[in-house]
This record gives sequence, structure tokens and C-alpha cells, in this order.
Amino acid sequence: MATKSSNSFLQKAKSAKKDEFYTQLSDIEKELKNYKAHLKGKVVLCNCDDPRVSNFFHYFSYKFKQLGLKKLIATCYKNQCADLFSQNDSEKAIYLEYNGDKNGNNIPDSEEIGIKQLKGDGDFRSAECVELLKRADLVVTNPPFSLFREYVAQLVEHDKKFIIIGHQNAITYKEIFKLIKENKLWLGYGFNRNCAHFINRHYVDYASDADHREGMIRVSGVQWFTNMDTTKRHEELILYKKYHPNEYPKYDNYDAIEVSKTTNIPMDYAGPMGVPITFLNKYNPDQFDILGNLGSYAPDGYSLIGAIFINKKKIYKRILIKNKKPLV
Repeated sequence: MATKSSNSFLQKAKSAKKDEFYTQLSDIEKELKNYKAHLKGKVVLCNCDDPRVSNFFHYFSYKFKQLGLKKLIATCYKNQCADLFSQNDSEKAIYLEYNGDKNGNNIPDSEEIGIKQLKGDGDFRSAECVELLKRADLVVTNPPFSLFREYVAQLVEHDKKFIIIGHQNAITYKEIFKLIKENKLWLGYGFNRNCAHFINRHYVDYASDADHREGMIRVSGVQWFTNMDTTKRHEELILYKKYHPNEYPKYDNYDAIEVSKTTNIPMDYAGPMGVPITFLNKYNPDQFDILGNLGSYAPDGYSLIGAIFINKKKIYKRILIKNKKPLV
């Protein structure tokens, strides 16, 4: 367990614009192995990555042939030197293109990687970076958490497939929740215990001795977000509990029962239920309907009510669901 809240330094990172946490190769490999069938023949874009230090670029370039990729493109925000990565104080930005091994050694050599200068700063929102986005089939990266709404909105606008990292709190953003409810975005396979160690140069890792890793920061509540279909998404959650009013109180100000743990969803209840946002790790759209959001923000069609209470005690944010197949 960390002795300081992950959210505390995430908020500091957001304020300081130092929220680029660099992903370990092992975490990328663990998630991406589940999407191999989707990658063949695709142009992959990593548009929040310095390709000289990015493990996303490393993964795709070394597995280019194995994955059957068509092209790999990587861009970053005006960082010319690996030592300056994240400081955003370099004069120029570049992007790299890799079209696969040419000399037969199965290694992405420097002469096989096309290095091109960008006219601007390499911001993913810039016109020239949007043009690169248009050329891509699939985007895979770890975008700045502070720009997550804007980043996802751009992907949706350009109708791109994606596998990206974000914080689980993004689930409650009205723009992101809308996509989840409409089955346009969902969670990937995820990190162990929803925690990730990111390579960083800005923050002290306050994790316990068992979790501490030199040169890294442990962040809780980290998720993979995607709009690519997965086997996991269609696995039925096994329900074993039966509904009893004493175990499932109703909210004071909304007609739904409280289910404090996903594992406690009753098998025989047909009405609306409030469940933790972590339910989305087990969400199967064939088994459940998402009706809306409770306790996040003012009603907007997806958030059905502001704060929710049980016996006048405020309850944390909930997702409102309904079982499509109750055993009654």
C-alpha cells in the first residue's frame, strides 16, 4: 500500500503538466498479447511517445513482423533528447516511421527507421499530428492523464480504434461515461490489482518496501481503455447471492438498491442496482444494461442524480445497472 494517495500526486502532475508516466514493457506485453488478431495489416500510431525511449515503440518495432503490422508511426511533444523527455524544453519535435525489417536481422536498425522533423511542437492536437492520426488504423499509447477527455474525443471524432491507458476516475467523466454507456468504449484486461509502476523522473515513490521500485512511481486505479472487442468483455459474471432487503438497502433519494461489491450482485434481482465503478472490470453487455451514473455530477441524461445517501450517509459514486437475465 502506498503511504500517500495516488490521486494527490496525480493532481500535482496535472497542475505541473508533468503527467507523462512512462509504461513498462512488461505491462505493454501483458495487455497487447490479447489483441494480436486485431493488429495484422494495421498502421499503428503511438502519438504520445518519444520513440527513442518509448516502450510502446520498442514493443511494436521489435514485434513488427510477428504481429504482421503494415506501418508504425510514433510522435512526441518537442523532445529532441531522451534526457529532456518530459521537460518539454527542446526546440524541435520529430516523428518516426518504421515499415519493418529490410536487412534480414529482425532488428529495427536506425537506417530502417525514417526520422522526420515536425514543423510544430508535436502536440497530438496540432494539424500535422492530426494528419498522421488520419493515416493510422489503431492508436496505442499512454496519453497525459490531464488531457484524457480531449484525447479520447479526438480519437472518437476520427473514428479510430485504440488501446490506451488512463485513470479509473475517468470512468466518471461525463464525456467518457457516455461512451461506456453507449458501448463505444470499455475496459481492457488491466493491471494487477488496478495498480501500475510507471517510469518517472519527477516524483518520489512512497510505496511500501514490497512495492517500491527504484526510478518508478506506483499509481493506483490505472486502467486500459479500448474500443476493440475482447474475449474478456463477453465472459459472464458468475452470481451466487440471492436478494434480501436487509442485505441490499435502498438509497434515500433514488429508487435502486446498493450493491457495495461487484461479487455481491444478486442473481435474482430484476430492478436497478448501484454498483462500484470497478464493476466495469467485469462488465458484460450481454449480461447487464448500464442505465446511468449516480453521485458524480448534475443530471445530464447519463448522470441520473447528484449525491446519493443511505440513512443520510453519503455514498461514493455508483454505476446504475440492471441484470438482463435475473433468475426469478
